[in-house]
Amino acid sequence: MTIVSKHFDPRTIEWRRVVDHAQTPRVDFEYSLLGYDLPSQRLDMLIRFAPDGHCRRHRHIASTMTVVLEGEQHLLEFQPDGSTKSIVRKKGEYALAPIDALMHDEWGGPEGALLIYSMHAPKGIIFEYYDENLKNPWGYSIEDFVKDWNRGAIYGWKSETPRAATG
Repeated sequence: MTIVSKHFDPRTIEWRRVVDHAQTPRVDFEYSLLGYDLPSQRLDMLIRFAPDGHCRRHRHIASTMTVVLEGEQHLLEFQPDGSTKSIVRKKGEYALAPIDALMHDEWGGPEGALLIYSMHAPKGIIFEYYDENLKNPWGYSIEDFVKDWNRGAIYGWKSETPRAATG
């Protein structure tokens, strides 16, 4: 097991910011790798959303435990029948998503959000991302995440990976 950050203080850990204002909805969040264990395919991270800042559209292939530490987590799940389901989790709420969860849009509430994710990916893939038309999915593994973290890059970009903004 590799522990990247032994402290849970959001003021002192390394954050990497992901911003894409050209994409709709506006992508604006930060993340920090807490630790991982490649042999067991486990990864723990923090996500911090700017107010009303979104993640890229994705689905969790890994089983994912979520705890909302600050603010609110908003999700819009795309259901198999074509409908959507709105979910709002508030500070202190816990959720556990199964392997192969539904595709969703995810963002922080009006004051943003701070979340912890603990993921277990028996097949190695943690996320599946989609283009703006919700098509052309591509998988992203724990090994990819760790490699990108170690080289200072932003995780999950399909094309040439931009450098991360840290802070």
